[in-house]
Amino acid sequence: MLAAERRDHLLDLLAREGKIVAKDVAADLGISEDSVRRDLRDLAAEGLCQRVYGGALPVSPAVADYAARQTLSPDGKRQVAAAAAALVRPGSALILDGGTTAQAVARALPPDLACTVITHSPTIAAALLDHPRAEVFLLGGRLFKHSAVTCGAAAVEAAQNVSAELCLLGVTGVHPEAGLTTGDAEEAAMKRALAARAADTYILASAEKIGTASRFRVLPWEDISGLITDADPRHPVLEQLAARGVGILPAG
Repeated sequence: MLAAERRDHLLDLLAREGKIVAKDVAADLGISEDSVRRDLRDLAAEGLCQRVYGGALPVSPAVADYAARQTLSPDGKRQVAAAAAALVRPGSALILDGGTTAQAVARALPPDLACTVITHSPTIAAALLDHPRAEVFLLGGRLFKHSAVTCGAAAVEAAQNVSAELCLLGVTGVHPEAGLTTGDAEEAAMKRALAARAADTYILASAEKIGTASRFRVLPWEDISGLITDADPRHPVLEQLAARGVGILPAG
C-alpha cells in the first residue's frame, strides 16, 4: 500500500472508529508498527490527529486561537450556554471559566440576576459589565492570550482563596479514553484549581468537541457533576459516558 493510500486509510479509520491502535493497523496492513507511527507523526504535524501512547485520537478543532474559535459552532455554543445559565441560582456564587462558550454563558445570564461571578477571564468580566446585580471577581495572573485567561502560579494561588456552589468549565476535547482535555498544561492546571473550589462542576462541550482529544488532561470523569452538550444523545461517545455514570445534560 502506497503512503498516500495508508494516509487515507488512517484518516478513514479515525473518522469511523474514533481512534487508531498502531499495532492493529500494522497487523491489518501487513506493515511494521514503525511505519504506522511515522504516518501518524506526519498526520499529527498537519494537525489531523492527536498522537497518544499506542496510536492516535481525533484532534479537537477547539485548539485554534481565540479569534478563530469565536466563529466555530456559534449556534451550538449558544445552546450549551443557555442550558448552563439555567443552572445558576439567584444569590449563588459561580466560577466561570474562560473561552468562547463561557463568554456565551455570561451573555445568557439574565441581566437582572443577583449573583457572584468569579472568573480568570478579562473577556468574561467585560461581558458582565451590563449586569448590574452581578458581583464580578477577576482572578489575576499571567495572561494566556490564546484563550484570553490568566493562569500560572499567581492565578492558581488566587483561585485557592475563593469558593462557589457551581463551576462551569470549558475543555477542548471530550473522549472516553483520553478524558477531558485541553491544549496547554498551565491552562489545564488552572482549570483543576477552579473546579476544586466549587461544590459542583459542569463541563461545557459543544458538539464538535465530543470524541476528540487534546494533549493535557484536565479532570477525571468522577470529579465532574455532568457534561452539558448539544451533541446528539445517541452519539456513541455520549452513550459510552452515560453507561459509565457520567451525567449528560442535553442542550437545545
